[in-house]
Amino acid sequence: MYSLLRPLLFSLNAETAHNLALRSTSLLSRLTPLAKLLHSVVAPFDPVTVAGLTFPNRVGLAGGMDKNGVAPAAWWAFGFGFVELGTVTPRPQAGNDKPRMWRDVKRRALFNRMGFNNDGADAVAARLAKLKFRPPFPIGVSIGKNKDTPNERAEDDYRIAGEKLAPHADFLTINVSSPNTAGLRALQTAEAMGGIVKAVKSVCGSKPLFVKFAPELTGDELKAVLDACLAAGATGIIGTNTLAATSPTGLPCGESGRPLKSIACERVREIRQHIGRGVPLIGVGGIEDGDSARAMLAAGADLTQIYSALVFQGPFLAARLARDLKRSR
Repeated sequence: MYSLLRPLLFSLNAETAHNLALRSTSLLSRLTPLAKLLHSVVAPFDPVTVAGLTFPNRVGLAGGMDKNGVAPAAWWAFGFGFVELGTVTPRPQAGNDKPRMWRDVKRRALFNRMGFNNDGADAVAARLAKLKFRPPFPIGVSIGKNKDTPNERAEDDYRIAGEKLAPHADFLTINVSSPNTAGLRALQTAEAMGGIVKAVKSVCGSKPLFVKFAPELTGDELKAVLDACLAAGATGIIGTNTLAATSPTGLPCGESGRPLKSIACERVREIRQHIGRGVPLIGVGGIEDGDSARAMLAAGADLTQIYSALVFQGPFLAARLARDLKRSR
């Protein structure tokens, strides 16, 4: 079906197509009987326990697709094993000026400079609180700081967003690695991350807390930041976010999809070697088929996440990957 729809979607501006697809998934999410029926037909069951949570399978939706939590039941219906909503900031913000999303079909890549456009923590928390049907899989929320909040006050933003969203999430993710908010990646230091993790940990209680890092962070710098986060109470790590790149309009952006495949696996392997086997690790970046999903798990990831490949292969990719992983176990 998606092979028939894709030419129509690809004839549209990338963000317009994204919003159209999200409206469709939002509608499915509200049609609970249909979502349950679809899940019963397509969703594989290959459960695993990570960070004290049970995941129906190892393939999740990465942050950035469903920023405002409008379609959690639809992702469950499509066969995902978990979802990460957001990134959500304390206050609503419009994000960067358009155009801010582009496809590179030949390279199976996406470029985006969205800039944490979202409805804000209050609105997303209210939406999750009012769910008529909460799908039986882990729902995570990625949190970030508003772009007009100086880095010196970043801890406050992360604490506020965490406090508002933790009651409605199964886990939280601290996003300090998007290249689309000016200065955000400067927070990827041991000193800054120790404070941010402590701030969020103080309000999220026993909920698992992950930290997501950029693929460019490596070596001793990466090790120092990992140590600081874990010492401050982080439960696990997500590697990686998008690559810093230049958009077709000449402005800074993030690049995701196939070009990220090798570096994401390499970074996950580096992280696992440093943190050891006991710390939960989610691998994301360039996963598009069974081989790339297995490679991420072999590199040390406990779970995987996808996003860009959905644009090129459609919403049932997660179910296909999960079935492939189950067969190869």
